[in-house]
Amino acid sequence: MFKEFKEFAIKGNAVDLAIGVVIGAAFGAVVTSLVKDVIMPPIGALLGGADFSQLFWVLKQGATAGPYATVQAAADAGAVTLNYGVFINALISFVIVAFAVFMLVKLINRLRKPAAEEITTKECPFCKSEIALAATRCPACTSEV
Repeated sequence: MFKEFKEFAIKGNAVDLAIGVVIGAAFGAVVTSLVKDVIMPPIGALLGGADFSQLFWVLKQGATAGPYATVQAAADAGAVTLNYGVFINALISFVIVAFAVFMLVKLINRLRKPAAEEITTKECPFCKSEIALAATRCPACTSEV
């Protein structure tokens, strides 16, 4: 059983998948930081200093009545909140990741050599019409090819 596992783990697909997961996790951390630390502060400044991660609706008051200044203050009071600002940040992160993956796939497709077209026809030497590669007679002039 160990031998089978070793063969599976060493196969290119398993190793490629493992590398992809590790790189994907690191890329996710970079994008999260990009959104949280680089993109959202200027957007928040343009919108009057709003911090999207602190946007929430109180669904149910906690032990102490609101209003609550932060999500953490609401959670400390035991209030039930709908944290839509965190969702906005996650949505922006998703759009950035999706766009980055789209651009990467576009680049890879551009660099990849186009597959050679499979030849399925040939030209009849007598009438010059196009015939199937495996044909022994031309359907147009009935000559043997």
